[in-house]
Amino acid sequence: MENRFAAARRRYLRTHMDGIYTGMLLTGTLEPHLEEIGESAQEMFDRLVAQMKDAEGVTERLKAENQMEWVERMNSIRSRAEEVVLSELVYC
Repeated sequence: MENRFAAARRRYLRTHMDGIYTGMLLTGTLEPHLEEIGESAQEMFDRLVAQMKDAEGVTERLKAENQMEWVERMNSIRSRAEEVVLSELVYC
């Protein structure tokens, strides 16, 4: 099953690197490539989110005391982590 990062990689290859996309599709290396990118990207995303939460003090205690602030900060963290993953692994 393809995750969001693998799907983004597929779209990127098809849109911006059509020759590479077609070559990989014809040689049967596209799906393993997308699976590897998807897994690596998800692991990197999870690791970055955990590191940013620790660095910025976003804890379960904050979640219990002020849910709206916790949500705002988590959305910011997830957005920044996703940008890093997309630029480092997906759109390269």
